[in-house]
Amino acid sequence: QVQLVESGGDLVQAGGSLRLSCAASGSTVAGYSLATVAWYRQAPGNQRELVARIGRNFKRDYADSVKGRFAISTDNRKATIYLQMNSLKPEDTAVYYCNYQILGSDYWGQGTQVTVSS
Repeated sequence: QVQLVESGGDLVQAGGSLRLSCAASGSTVAGYSLATVAWYRQAPGNQRELVARIGRNFKRDYADSVKGRFAISTDNRKATIYLQMNSLKPEDTAVYYCNYQILGSDYWGQGTQVTVSS
């Protein structure tokens, strides 16, 4: 089992920055080398979409819409996952979810609201 707790969501003006954090805990996180960790987001009326992820080998992938503006990072045990968001746009407004995939199981946090005003 993995428990995920996100924090850092807020209301920010366009062009601003935020850093989201996700704390992962539980016995399964001891196998962190097998885990893929990611941030997803879901805006009202839209499907949940992948924003950024770090794979087993710590390779990073980003959605085209956030490349060059967002950066995902983690500590060396994937116990804390960060999402640095710069040059925020109103279309980045969504609930952001932390995701942890390991050994065929999929875990989600409760989400944190990011609102970008124009």
